[in-house]
Parts: sequence; structure tokens; C-alpha cells
Amino acid sequence: MKKLCLAVSILAASTSAAWAQSSVTIYGILDGAVRYTTNSGPTAATKAASLSQMVGGGMSQSRLGVNVVEDLGDGLKALASMEHRLLLDTGTSAGADFWRQAWVGLQSNNFGRITLGRQYNLLFDAATSTYASFKYSPYIEVFKPEIGMAITARQSNMVKYLVESGGLRFEAQVSAGENGGDAATIGQGKSMGGMARYAVGSFAGAYVWLQSEDKSGKKVTAQTLGASWTDGPLYVNVAWAQNKFETGFDPAVNAGLLGTVYTAIGTRTAVATGAAAKVRDLYSAGVTYQLTPQLNVGAQVWKGKQTGLASGADGVIDAMAFVADYALSKRTDAYVEFDNFRAKGNLTLANTALTRTGYMVGLRHRF
Repeated sequence: MKKLCLAVSILAASTSAAWAQSSVTIYGILDGAVRYTTNSGPTAATKAASLSQMVGGGMSQSRLGVNVVEDLGDGLKALASMEHRLLLDTGTSAGADFWRQAWVGLQSNNFGRITLGRQYNLLFDAATSTYASFKYSPYIEVFKPEIGMAITARQSNMVKYLVESGGLRFEAQVSAGENGGDAATIGQGKSMGGMARYAVGSFAGAYVWLQSEDKSGKKVTAQTLGASWTDGPLYVNVAWAQNKFETGFDPAVNAGLLGTVYTAIGTRTAVATGAAAKVRDLYSAGVTYQLTPQLNVGAQVWKGKQTGLASGADGVIDAMAFVADYALSKRTDAYVEFDNFRAKGNLTLANTALTRTGYMVGLRHRF
């Protein structure tokens, strides 16, 4: 009898394994750098002071994540993901939300993929997958004007759908504001948008339209269009991004939707109201070249323009960055980076400085 029960148990286990096979992948990035930045005093009176620091994410934000894939059979898979962002220098969380991503979904060979939870939005998807600023690092974590135009890059309460056919991909997202008392969620508001992406051979291009509301129903509408081209060791990218604010949309109240100078365009001077920005446009272009199997170099430039509801909110910014990255192994690399930011018109840094230059040396390990 015992032998029969053992045989039945083994058969049941093997049948279950054949029907639904699961894989759990733990992944992460640990990135630490020493950085020196000019004009970094905290106030207008001390704006000329420089800052020397260790940053817990130089080229990439340090993170620890878990991906789960379960094969349900007949071309259907269950998916789940959780990702925690951390600061390597202090060992603390990189934001108020411990899990910067947390979602579950289903993927079908015939009908595409649907995911539910806190996820990257379509603006971030397009920028990082289609026209990343650097070939092997989508952006510089400590200096990323392009990501600031993505109105938080992640959004909560999201349902996202993705379907692909050949080189064409379509994505759509909808997220609920859930005005039930969760201040962090309300700050992000409702959102809806779509992305079309086409990739063939060395070329990839994408367009995104995304609209998000604040808790009073005022809207910010974002668009981005860009493309990249790869030819052997050469990689080239160009892009345009725009944020358009409905009159009455208050960036001061909805700070989570907007970025600082390193994630958007800059702060305003001579304007008391928080609803000063009307339209922000950011143009970018860059090139990365693989000099040797270990060494690649890249340069990126950004040109931004802000039109305000009043003349005191108008201005332009110019930014640039250069990176040299050396692969010590398949998982570990060392890098040096230089960046510069300049503001004109009525745009300034938060401490009223008009320029800032950064220098960085770092080490990164992926697993």
C-alpha cells in the first residue's frame, strides 16, 4: 500500500510539473560613485558652494528585484514582479515606496500581455527601450532630464496592455486616481495613454501620448517621439518630449508628477504661483561608440524650452553629458562621467544658480 501511495505521489508531482513550470529570478544592480558638483549650496546666499559626496546610484539606481514566470500551458503564462530601489551609500530606501514596482499579469502567445499594479509608464518604456540616451545605460541616474519629462516614470493602480506583431508593438495604460484618502496616490491622479513602437533591423522608433490628472481634475498631457539607429559599434538616438499643463494644474501640489533640474527643466524665478508652467519641450540627441570590446564612450545633449502662463516663467536650458564605461567583466564595469547644465531667461536651479557642472567616478555590478 505504501509503495502504491508513493507511486501515485510521484506521478502527481511529475504531471503538475509538466503542466505548470515556474521560474523565479532574483536580479539586481549595485552602483556606487564619488561625485563632485559645483554651485550646489542649499540657498541663494551659498549657491557657489561645491558638493563632494558618495552617491548610491551613479549611472544606475541600485535595486533588488524578483521576477516570476509560470507556464500555464497552451501558450499562457502567469507573470509577477517586485522591485525595490535602494541607496547603496546608506543602505536605505530610495523613496517612500519600498517596492518601486509591484505587479502581476498574464501573457498569451495569441492575445498579448496584461499587467496590474505599480509599473513603469509608457513614456519611460519608450525612452528606455527605443531611444535610450546611452547604448548600455538607458540614462544617467544622477543626471536625467529626459526621465523628468515622463511624469514620475512609474504610476500606481495601473492596468497595462501590450501586444506585438513582427516589429510593431502597441501598449496602452489606464490608472485610477482612487480618491479615497491616499495622498500619495491622489498626487499621481488618473492616467491614460498609448504607445506605438516599430523596430526593424538597425532602426527603432516610438511615439507616446499620455495624460494624467491631479486630484482637482486638472490635466498634464505628455508626448514623446524618438528613434535610434545601430550600426555595429555605433549607436545614435534622437528624441522630443513635451509636457503641456492645463490652466490651474499646480506643480507645487503635484510635485510627484514633475522633476527637479536633473529630471526636468528647472525651477522658476519671479513667479509666485505654482501654476506658472504652460508648456515644456525637451529635445535630445546622442551617440555611443564601442571603441573596444571593453570600452565604450557616449555623449548626449539636451535643449529645453519652457513657456509660462506669465513671462516670468519663460526660459531655456542647455545640458550635456559624457560617459566612458569600461567592462571589467560581463557583470562589473567602471565609469567616469561629466555633465553640465545651463539655464537662461527666467529659469534657474533651486538655489538660483544658472549653471552647474558635475564630475563622477563609479563602479557598478549587475546580477
